[in-house]
Amino acid sequence: MPDSALFRLLCCVPVAPWRRAGLLVILALLPVALRAQIIDDTTRVLFGPRTTLVVREANVLRNLPDGAPLDTTINGIQQSRNWVYDSTFQQNLGTLGTASRRLLWEVNTNIGARLGRDVFNRYFRSPNAVPYYDTRSPFSFFRFIQGGAGESVFEGSYSRSIKKTANLGIVYERISSNKQLAPAFRDDGLTRHTNLLLFGRYQTRDNRYQMLAHYYTGRHEAAEQGGIRPGTGDRLDSLEGLFSYNLEAVRLTNATNTDNRDRFHLAHTYNLVGRGLTAFHVLDWSRQYNRYLDEALRPLSDTTQFYPAQLLSNRRTDDRTDYKQFENTGGLLGRTDFLEYRLYGRVRNWSLDTRNNTTDSTGENLKSSLDRSGTQLFAGGSVAFRWKKIFDVEAAGEYKFFDEYWLRGSMRFGPLRAELLSSAYAPSLTETYTESNHYRWDNRSRFSNTLTNQLTVSFNQRIGGAQARVQQQLLASIAVANINNLVFYNQLAEPEQLNTGKQLLIGTLRHQLRYGVLHTDNQVVVTQGGDGEGLRIPAVVANLKVYAEGYLFKRALFSQIGLETYFQDRWQPYDYAPSIQQFYVQDFFTSRRYSVIDAFVTADIKTVSVFLKMAYINQGLYRNGYFTAPYYTGNPRNFQLGIRWNFFD
Repeated sequence: MPDSALFRLLCCVPVAPWRRAGLLVILALLPVALRAQIIDDTTRVLFGPRTTLVVREANVLRNLPDGAPLDTTINGIQQSRNWVYDSTFQQNLGTLGTASRRLLWEVNTNIGARLGRDVFNRYFRSPNAVPYYDTRSPFSFFRFIQGGAGESVFEGSYSRSIKKTANLGIVYERISSNKQLAPAFRDDGLTRHTNLLLFGRYQTRDNRYQMLAHYYTGRHEAAEQGGIRPGTGDRLDSLEGLFSYNLEAVRLTNATNTDNRDRFHLAHTYNLVGRGLTAFHVLDWSRQYNRYLDEALRPLSDTTQFYPAQLLSNRRTDDRTDYKQFENTGGLLGRTDFLEYRLYGRVRNWSLDTRNNTTDSTGENLKSSLDRSGTQLFAGGSVAFRWKKIFDVEAAGEYKFFDEYWLRGSMRFGPLRAELLSSAYAPSLTETYTESNHYRWDNRSRFSNTLTNQLTVSFNQRIGGAQARVQQQLLASIAVANINNLVFYNQLAEPEQLNTGKQLLIGTLRHQLRYGVLHTDNQVVVTQGGDGEGLRIPAVVANLKVYAEGYLFKRALFSQIGLETYFQDRWQPYDYAPSIQQFYVQDFFTSRRYSVIDAFVTADIKTVSVFLKMAYINQGLYRNGYFTAPYYTGNPRNFQLGIRWNFFD
């Protein structure tokens, strides 16, 4: 069949337009795939993953600008946590693209002014997640993931070097999902995320000067449903009647959240005396715009109304925040065979504009605004001493004049490591003052800094050499965290500060085993003290994986086939207030312990990596579903597939 006929056939396929466009792109790239690796007359591969180096800003700011070979491993590509930029355990609203927060405890080291609207953070790139390339040939790739529950990811990237001193590139990405609860149509969209990244790298021929720069813009939109609205016949004691998915009624029908972000980022270094003394400067301008819109408010007398109050309008909510931040960081860094250091100062200018644009019962416009701005100064640094691969000592910290800081010190001897982390940070801007149609507070003179101290002792040991038939990796750690003056969102979704201290005991165990073609990778995190006032952390979270791995067809194909299980203990999950984009503690809903089992097959054929997965194969064996947040169900059983294709010409 000629190519033109194939294109006409695909144009007639009854799928969503964007999916049809994806099929057309794949078809257009098929001829290119045949030339994905350039070879000479002796059939030796000239360009490939080893000639395409990835340069990270974090390494450039350690005087390690040479880059690392492109990672083409297939381990974990089927795991949905790895589809976005934060692969930690998360609590979300059940579907890709929805509001999300980190599930386990972490000490905050982000001091100074910050907006505090972070529920969509995992879908946006941070400066450290931006790749820069050093390529001997043009490099491009695309990845496409499609789930049966309407979740999809598409990313396309292209970069090329200009002579030997510069490299330019562009990335486009789209993430989306469909409604699983009460969809009006079969493909009724729930979330949509798009971003565009332009990046470049430059270095002088003598490598004395290095520059990395990028411009990033991302747009995220999520329809907010408010969770399931239980019916009169539902059994709320067992929650068994709430797993009809598309037949369930929801509490919000015309509400949307928008999170738009823009950033320009520049980092450059200049070697003053080799790598022992280097000057560096980082410039960062960023903007975050949030808007919550609900044009179908119910009166407060309605028993199905969702919001706690209607402060400005009882007809329409249109709340907006616009946060801008401009930073300049400069200092000195250097490294030798044994010592590495960095000293810097930073100036941060920030501004926050809050706008409410609503109407009253007569249709008259009601507008209010709240503007804040400020300038902050920081000083920080780090130093590390390393002796061979046996012993190292590290210290790092940052101080904001004159009331916030974080300090980290660690020491390692062989497989043993001890780390002490201390932090004092002010509440976020949203926790400090907010004015919206449903919430209003001013806590500038009410809250003090949150103080945390955490001691972690860990053991990391590999058992069995590279040629041994049985190889194991064991990582075990125990941490004690003391938290004072914790600020959290209480049962009314309003900021509150604890007057008493809290203590957490956290144990982590990860064991990896390889016996011939059989592999296991099991991780368990146990948290004690995370179920009291102000905090909600499951007592046990585990991820267990067993798979077979090896080559097939005369080493032409490398594949994995296995099972992966996620387990979460019984707990009271955070509820979610969409109008202020915040998770808050609640006492009325308990999520029972559950496990989600996935069966997967992954494969790697030269420059192509693919996976096939049946997610939640155990649905119906014990229960017909599970809850990720109060009255938000996780996705039902569905089939997922993904592909990543690299091109080196």
